[in-house]
Amino acid sequence: MRIDKFLWCTRYYKTRSLATEACKKGHVKQDGHNMKPSKEVFSGEKIIVRKQQINYELEVIDIPPNRVGAKLVDLYRKDLTPKEAFENQEFIKYSKDYYRKKGTGRPTKKDRRDIENYADDHLEDHD
Repeated sequence: MRIDKFLWCTRYYKTRSLATEACKKGHVKQDGHNMKPSKEVFSGEKIIVRKQQINYELEVIDIPPNRVGAKLVDLYRKDLTPKEAFENQEFIKYSKDYYRKKGTGRPTKKDRRDIENYADDHLEDHD
């Protein structure tokens, strides 16, 4: 089975074209080498899929006949992703919205004045 079809069948990507695109961009690797979407995948192979800043490490157990339900995915692949990868994702999420929530736009006049006052106070201290 092709690697793009395997990733689609095991629900790593919503559509097969997204799986193909990920392969073309170099997000799917085997033994450190990028995999083309047409590369055949066999049971026992280890694959690394980079998705949403997480490197998912998986081992192919069996080849599914077609797209499988979420509960049956574990019959066809074994997830070897270390827990640290998911913990790092949490840190990244918290670091992004420490100041502004997503979608609140650019700083307001008050924010700008606060930044200028802060900068002025700190520049005077160093003079």
